[in-house]
Order: sequence, then structure tokens, then C-alpha cells
Amino acid sequence: MAGQFEIYKDQSGQYRFWLKGRGGEIVATGESYPTKAGAKKGVQAVQKAAEGAKVVDLTEE
Repeated sequence: MAGQFEIYKDQSGQYRFWLKGRGGEIVATGESYPTKAGAKKGVQAVQKAAEGAKVVDLTEE
């Protein structure tokens, strides 16, 4: 099974999402959104941006 995005409401009533890995661990979190539709758009933006994204190691000199 691949990881999954989960949308939830935080303590302030805002919508957020996180990405969980195969083992159920949280591997990424999103910002807060006032609407569920906004959180869904945030998930879509991350999915689109992550496809084919390269890894840049900023610790290399």
C-alpha cells in the first residue's frame, strides 16, 4: 500500500492535511486552511509539485 494524505480539523477548527507513509508515520504536514476545499487543493498542489521533484542536498559544500 502506498502512503496516503489525510485531511483533518485542528484544535482551532482549521483544516489541515498530512501525508502518512506506508507504516502510518507522518512524513509531511500542510499548512492550515479555513475550508476543506482549500485543504484538498493543498493536497493536489503537493501531489503535482512532488511528481518528478529532484532532491537538493543543501548540506554539501
